[in-house]
Amino acid sequence: MEHDLSPPYFPTWPDVAADLVNVAAGRAHADTVIRGGIWVNVHTREVLPGHDIAIKAGRIACVVPDASYCTGPDTEVIEANGRYMIPGLCDGHMHIESGMLTPAEFAAAVIPHGTTTMFTDPHEIANVLGLKGVRLMHDEALMQPVNIWTQMPSCAPSAPGMETTGYEISADDVAEAMAWPGIIGLGEMMNFPGMSAADPQMLAEVAATQRAGKTVGGHYASPDLGPAFAAYVAGGPADDHEGTVEADAIARMRQGMRSMIRLGSAWYDVETQITAITQKGLDPRNMILCTDDCHSGTLVNEGHMNRVVRHAIACGCDPLVALQMATINTATHFGLEREIGSLTPGRRADVILTSDLESLPIEQVIARGKTVAIDGELTVTCPHLDWPESARQTVHMGRPKTATDFEIKAPEGRNSVTANVIGVVENQAPTKALKRDMPVSDGKVESHGDTCQIALVERHQGTENVTNALVAGFNYQGKMAMASTVAHDSHHMIVVGTDRDQMALAANRLAEVGGGVTIYRDGQELALVELPIAGLMSDRPAREVAAKADKLVQAMVDCGCTLNNAYMQHSLLALVVIPELRISDLGLVDVRTFEFIPILEPTT
Repeated sequence: MEHDLSPPYFPTWPDVAADLVNVAAGRAHADTVIRGGIWVNVHTREVLPGHDIAIKAGRIACVVPDASYCTGPDTEVIEANGRYMIPGLCDGHMHIESGMLTPAEFAAAVIPHGTTTMFTDPHEIANVLGLKGVRLMHDEALMQPVNIWTQMPSCAPSAPGMETTGYEISADDVAEAMAWPGIIGLGEMMNFPGMSAADPQMLAEVAATQRAGKTVGGHYASPDLGPAFAAYVAGGPADDHEGTVEADAIARMRQGMRSMIRLGSAWYDVETQITAITQKGLDPRNMILCTDDCHSGTLVNEGHMNRVVRHAIACGCDPLVALQMATINTATHFGLEREIGSLTPGRRADVILTSDLESLPIEQVIARGKTVAIDGELTVTCPHLDWPESARQTVHMGRPKTATDFEIKAPEGRNSVTANVIGVVENQAPTKALKRDMPVSDGKVESHGDTCQIALVERHQGTENVTNALVAGFNYQGKMAMASTVAHDSHHMIVVGTDRDQMALAANRLAEVGGGVTIYRDGQELALVELPIAGLMSDRPAREVAAKADKLVQAMVDCGCTLNNAYMQHSLLALVVIPELRISDLGLVDVRTFEFIPILEPTT
């Protein structure tokens, strides 16, 4: 029987069960046989030499010591030559938009690294384009030759009352999306205070997801593991990726959640939490590896889920356990254990051939029974959606900005002021709430030392609003500014700089190009990454975007910044659901109390 395996349709196990049975019984020939490999069985945590995998209609028919009995003259034979056969890697929590790429280009970037399944939460585009934007991401995801399931964003705005987004997601939107073919569940429930307080809308979104039989994603970004955490878990979130220390991972697993530990471009939370498995000896089945946020430079130069697995192994994790955390554990969590995550009958034939389980070279990638990459090179096409013009014209900041828009006025007669300052923490999402004495010149607060200005420029409704504050930790020198329309989660425009004229130049440049990231010094543009789709993504190949991103990173270094992956820190400064201080279009937010605080301390 012939089957159309082209995306977006892929036959279910029941669709092709008769074919699989006949191949496994030897009554029919396999489409493909991977011959002579070492079978890595993630169900039993065994390594079994001398096995073949027979594939029919994109699914595994059987894994046996010798599949010659179901190999015919038209069967494609892939020689494993004694290499390990492992399941394609799964990313349990991620945001495609963080790669600055569309789903098609993101897939093209990660397939050669062995990622064959992604669970994506497009809440970035939801904040800009609403349900329409989520549908565009969902539709392009389903066109790809690998598995991309979409989680319906839960929180736009992420913290109601603390920020203004381009669109708001409602419980009705969530209920509608649950019927879409590629929706796997609810995206991370970032409004953890609302969930702990039994907010009716948050509970309604969770209820719509649970009643659809789908998985509720979590986001509990607080160190408080007392009643507030207990209340959050009782609300329904099934996983969490915001842990940073061992106690976080243990608390989540003990309460029946999956602890998702992440290694992204700027989040290094694996080493501090995997000790729950490697040292405490807890059952690893409730721990999952993920990336959360990876920019294009990381994808091109370092890898994706293969990078995370290697890192977990380097942190002392048994290679087979690390593989479970990136395959079967993830599949089980989303109710897909009989669809993906292992090399066993009926599952999608997503297979990696590798010669070493620790260094994990990705030598051949097979997805749905077809070779999609060999030795780091993509061998398939990743189809693009025709993105509408409405998705490409999203920067509406009103009139051009001038230096006066970025002034922080000091009380009359003051030579210095005490300010509340956002403190950047290297390699972590949380910030610190700092107090700094800042100089005043001509009635305006000035940058000093490692503390410079930050502004949030409203860019959805054209209100012309600019919120100004201060940030420390980038160590910028000279007259410079950096602006970005990637500003999690509301995705207004963040401008950080030491000079107000440069801040105006950078903001106006992004309005001109329709969004992206730019950096100016002494009136000259040092680097520009154009992100014309929703001000978040490029539909150019990852290598092109990464090359421009590399120039941006170098420009940041040239301006004095030495933080690892400082761009990711920049883009999160408006994320008003992660402590301690953040900026929004409504003011400076203390996320510990979810209250607005003044930029300048009152004079006594």
